[in-house]
Amino acid sequence: MTQSNYKYKVGELRPSQIMFSFGVGAVVDLPNLSVMVMGLEDWNTQRAIELGEPRLLAAVCQELGSQVQQLLSPPIPPDDANLSNPFSEYARIGIPVAPFPSWMVCPKCRLLAPLQSGFFKLKDNPYRPDQTGYVHTNCSKSTKEPSVIPSRFLVSCERGHLDDFPWLYFVHKGNTGCQGPLRFEEYGVSGSPSDIFVKCDTCPHQRPLSDAFGDEGKKNMPNCRARHPHLRSFDDGCDRQMKTILLGASNSWFPITLSALSIPTGTNQLEQVVEQYWTVVGKATSLVVLEGILQAFQSLGQLQELSKYPADKIWAIIEQKQTQPQGNGDDESVRDLKTPEWEVFSTAEGSANTPEFQLQRVTPPLGYENYFSQVVLVERLREVRALVGFTRIQSPGDFLDSGEILTDYRVHLSRNNPKWVPASEVKGEGIFIQFQETILQNWEQSQRCLTTSCSASTQEYEKQAIVAHQKWCSVRSLDPNIVRFPGIRYILIHSFAHALMRQMAIECGYNAASLKERIYSRCVGEEKEPMAGVLIYTSAPDSEGTLGGLVNLGQPKTLGYHIDQALQQMRLCASDPLCAEHTPSIGPTSLHWAACHACLFSPETSCERGNKYLDRALLVPTVLSGDLAFFQ
Repeated sequence: MTQSNYKYKVGELRPSQIMFSFGVGAVVDLPNLSVMVMGLEDWNTQRAIELGEPRLLAAVCQELGSQVQQLLSPPIPPDDANLSNPFSEYARIGIPVAPFPSWMVCPKCRLLAPLQSGFFKLKDNPYRPDQTGYVHTNCSKSTKEPSVIPSRFLVSCERGHLDDFPWLYFVHKGNTGCQGPLRFEEYGVSGSPSDIFVKCDTCPHQRPLSDAFGDEGKKNMPNCRARHPHLRSFDDGCDRQMKTILLGASNSWFPITLSALSIPTGTNQLEQVVEQYWTVVGKATSLVVLEGILQAFQSLGQLQELSKYPADKIWAIIEQKQTQPQGNGDDESVRDLKTPEWEVFSTAEGSANTPEFQLQRVTPPLGYENYFSQVVLVERLREVRALVGFTRIQSPGDFLDSGEILTDYRVHLSRNNPKWVPASEVKGEGIFIQFQETILQNWEQSQRCLTTSCSASTQEYEKQAIVAHQKWCSVRSLDPNIVRFPGIRYILIHSFAHALMRQMAIECGYNAASLKERIYSRCVGEEKEPMAGVLIYTSAPDSEGTLGGLVNLGQPKTLGYHIDQALQQMRLCASDPLCAEHTPSIGPTSLHWAACHACLFSPETSCERGNKYLDRALLVPTVLSGDLAFFQ
C-alpha cells in the first residue's frame, strides 16, 4: 500500500512487489499518477514486523555495516483493521511515495511543464485511490479540468542515478534563460520518437525527440547530474552521460537482495525452538521478564511450542546466546549463506527437523544412481529475503552470485547508514538433488572425447567459456577477477535445474514463475569443500506455506519419469538448429550457449542468474554435438 505526500492513499502493492518489483527507488506507474518509493528515512515502521533470521542479518551487516539491527517487513494494517473507511488511521498505513517524474503533459493543449510551475493541481479521491491524479487548471482547449499524464521519458546512468528528462536544455540545445512554456506534439500514431516534437512557445526552438536516442543522443544529452530522487539528494558528481529511458522501462530498477533459508542451528530441540522465536524472547533481560513475555504471547495463542519447556531452561539458553561473542563484521564467511545450507542438505538428518524446516531422504530414481548421490524431500522450508540496495541499467544478476556486490553500481536505500532493511518471509517446499561428486569430477577433467567425431573436450569447452566470460565482463566494464566465472559444473547444474523446472511446472500444480532454483556449486581446488546440488522449491507468503504438490514429485519413480522427460525435451529445441549453434561469441549481450526461450530460459522470478550460464549441450546430445553431454 502506498501513500503520496504522506496523507493521500494512491494505490496498493503486495509485500512481495515491494521487494522485487517496486521497492525503494522504483517508479510505480499508477492509472493516473506516477510515483517513486522514497528512502527508508521516510518510512513509518510502527506497523512493521521484525523477521528473525540471524544468518541473513549477519550477511546484511557485513554488506551495509554493523549498525543494521533489524529485518523488518513492510508496514501493513492488522488483520482485524476496518479498511472500508478511507479516513481511518489504518487507511494511511503504507510506504511513502512522491510524484515522479515531475514533468506532466496535458492531453488537450499539449502543455509540457513541471509540477512546481503551478499549472497543475492534485485532485484526490479517497473512495477511489486509483483515480487520484493531477489536473490542468485553466486549460485553453477544454472547459473541464483534464487529467494530465506523466512525461514518459526519463534519463538515467549506470551509476544508478535517475532524473527528469532535461526538456529545456534539450529543446534549446544547451543551457538557456528561456523557461518556456513547452508543447509536446505527436504527429504520428506509432509513438516513435521521430514522430514527437517538443516546441517552445516563447522562442522558435523545436526539436524531434529522436535526437535524444542512439548516436545522436550521445552528442546531444548533457552529463548526468548524479541525482537520487528517492533520497532527495545529489551525489558529488558523475562522469557518465545521461541515457534516455522510457517510464516503466524494465531496466530502470533492479533489486539487490540477499536470501537465506531458516536451517536448524541448535544442537537440541529446545535450542531450535528458541532460535525460531528469537526476535521475541531474545529481548528478555531476566527470567522474570521472560516469564512475562511468555505469558503475554501464549495468552494470544502464540509461542505455544515454548509452553512445553520450563522457563528456567529457556532462560538458560537465552542467556547463553546473549553472552556469546558476536562474529567479526569483516568475516567473509558470514556472506556465504549457501555453505551452511549445503551442509544441512547433504547430511539430511531427520532428527534436526524443526516446525519450519523438515527433510526426508529418499533414494535416487532408478537409472540415475550413478549421477545423483541422494535426493532429499524438503517438506517444509522458510526463506527470508532482505533488500540491501538496487541498480539501474546494469542488472545485479550479472555479478550478485560472484561473491561480492559491486558498490560502484549499487544505490543506497537511505541517506544515512540504515539501522534496518526491508525484508519478507515465505514458506514452502522443495526437492534437493545432490550430484555424485566422483562422476562429476571425472566429467570435468575429461581430456578425451566421448565419441569418434568429438570436436572438443570438456576442459577445452571450459577454457572457451572462460574467454567468453572475460569478453562479456569487458563489454560491461566489470572486473573478471571480482565477477568470477562460476565454472563448468555450475553451467551443468544450472541447465539441469531449468530443464527440470520446466517439466515439473506441467505436473506439480504451480506455474513456472512460482518455481525457483537455488544452486549449490563449488569446484574442486577452492578453499572449501566442493558442492554440487540444486534445490528446486516453491513458496508463498501464507503462514501455512504451500500445498505439497512439488514434494510429491520427488518420490523416486515419479522423479525418474520427470527427469527422463526433461532430458528428452532438451535434445531438440523448436528453434534448432539456430539454438544449438548459438555461442556467446555471436553477440556481446549474451552469456549462454544452446539455450533460448523455447527450451531452457525461465521467468525472472525463477532464475538466480538472469538466464545466463545455460547450455543444454552439457546435459544431453543435441543436433549439433553429443561430445560434452553429462547424461549418457
